[in-house]
Amino acid sequence: MATPEFILRLREKIGHDLLWLIGVTAYVEDGEGRVLLGRRSDTGEWALVYGINEPGEEPADTVIREVAEETGVDVVPTGLVRVRAQRHETVYANGDRTQYLDLMFVCRLAEGGSAEPRVADDESLEVGWFAPDALPEPLAASTIERLAALAAWREAGASRALFSFGE
Repeated sequence: MATPEFILRLREKIGHDLLWLIGVTAYVEDGEGRVLLGRRSDTGEWALVYGINEPGEEPADTVIREVAEETGVDVVPTGLVRVRAQRHETVYANGDRTQYLDLMFVCRLAEGGSAEPRVADDESLEVGWFAPDALPEPLAASTIERLAALAAWREAGASRALFSFGE
């Protein structure tokens, strides 16, 4: 998994100090109601597609880019599910410390685009479509939590993003 160039440049200046980043998560559903998941090469767990927003990049564009880069599937974001600050630090094997603001989007397939998932980079071992009641295991804890957020968003009418207040 390649670390974005802008982060490498920042790390030259700040070392392993805590870095606040914007991340996006894509919940992608096809016409049959199946969800797109990838089995991550770093953990071996199945997860929703997520990634880091580049400086100046619109978050919706980040979602489109990340899904295409990781799965080869073309999507269109249709809703913002949730805006949430990660409560804990992520410490990577090299000692880099990060914390994320996660913007979770729901997406549909792009008309005329690719709907056939394939491993498209080194971040995934496998990718595929799964029925919501038959998800593969092991499923990443973050994905389980995000799927619960999606269910809450839908239960609330799917009309506006969910926000957290000091939780």
